Amino acid sequence: MNGLDRLRNAGVSIWLDDLSRELLETGTFAGLVEKSGITGATSNPTIFARAITGSGHYDDQLRALIGRGTLDGRSLFFELALEDVRRAAETLRPAYDESHGRDGFVSFECTPDLAGDAEATTMQALDVCRRLEDLPNVLIKVAATDAGIDAIQELTAGGVSVNATLLFSQRRHQQAIDAYLNGLERRADAGKSIKGVSSVASFFVSRIDTMVDDHLDSDSPLRGRMAMANAELAYARQLRTLDSRRWRQLAMRGATPQRLLWASTATKDPAYSDTRYVQELIAANVINTMPLPTLDAFADHGDIGRSLGSDVAPARQLLNEASDAGVDFAAITDELERKGIEGFDESYRKLLDCIASRVERLRAGPRNAEVAR
Repeated sequence: MNGLDRLRNAGVSIWLDDLSRELLETGTFAGLVEKSGITGATSNPTIFARAITGSGHYDDQLRALIGRGTLDGRSLFFELALEDVRRAAETLRPAYDESHGRDGFVSFECTPDLAGDAEATTMQALDVCRRLEDLPNVLIKVAATDAGIDAIQELTAGGVSVNATLLFSQRRHQQAIDAYLNGLERRADAGKSIKGVSSVASFFVSRIDTMVDDHLDSDSPLRGRMAMANAELAYARQLRTLDSRRWRQLAMRGATPQRLLWASTATKDPAYSDTRYVQELIAANVINTMPLPTLDAFADHGDIGRSLGSDVAPARQLLNEASDAGVDFAAITDELERKGIEGFDESYRKLLDCIASRVERLRAGPRNAEVAR
C-alpha cells in the first residue's frame, strides 16, 4: 500500500491539478485514474497555457478549426480546452457514477478577464455548460471575487455545478458557502430540483506560507504554520455548515454538500517537506488536488498525519501570535487574491498570443509549424 492508498483510505479524494492533450492522448491520465485512484482534475489558465503552447498535440485540431474559418484566439482556446475537458470528463464518468455524483469531476475555469463582471462570468459559464450539456461531471470554476460570489449564486440557482476558486481568507470562504446555499434555496423555492447540483470550495494553502513567511523573522517559530492554521479554520467552518439547521433543510430536499478542496498544495519552500500540504490536511470528505510531482512524491513517501477536527483554538492562537508579530493576515489574503487573478490573466493573454502565433505558422505550412514545436 503506497501513500495514495493510505490517503484514500483516510477519506480524501485525490484530484490531479493538471490537464493537457498530451496526458489524455498518451493514456497517462487514464492510467492515473486506474492505477493511482485519481477521481478528479482541475485546470486553470496557467495550466492550459503551458499545455497548449508547449506541445504539438493540438495542431491537428487547430488545422481543422482553421480550415473551418475559426481564427479568433478566444474561440480557438475554448475549442481546444473544452475538448480536453470533454475527454477527461468521459474518463472520470465511472467515478462520478459510483460516487452518486459526489466525485469524478473535471473543472473548467471562466476566463480571468471577466473576474470583475458577474453578468459576463455567468453568461460565459452558461455557454460552456451548453457546449458540454451531455456531461454532468463538469464544474465551472469561478474566482471568488466580489463579482464572482454573485455569479456563483446565480449559476447555482440556475442548476450549474460550480468550483469556487482562489479562496484564501475565511471571509471569502464563508461568502462562497453562502453563495452556494443561497443559490440552492432560490432554486428550491422556485420549484426546481436541487439534486445533481454540486460545488467545491477551492481553498489555497501553500501560497499563504510563502507570503506570510516573508513578513516573519528567519528564526520565527510561526514560519510555515499559518497556511495550516488557516486551513483548519476553513475545515471547521465546513463542519459547522453541515451541522446547521439551514443545511439540514436543504439536504432533506436532495442537496449535495459543498466539498472543501485543498488547492496550491505543491510545496514552494525547499526547506519544507514536499508532501506537507497533503499529509497535514487529512480529513474525511475533503479533496486534495495535486500537480504530478506532488502526487508522485506522496505515492512514494507520503505519510498520514493527524486528522483535522473541530477544535480551532490552537489555530486561532497561531493567527493571533502572527498578528502580534506584525502580520496583517487580512491584507495578505486580499493581496493573494489580487495576485492570483492577475497571474491567471497574464497567462490567459500570453496563451491567446501564442495561439495566434501558432495559427500563423500552421497557415504558413507544415515546415514552419514544425519549427514552432
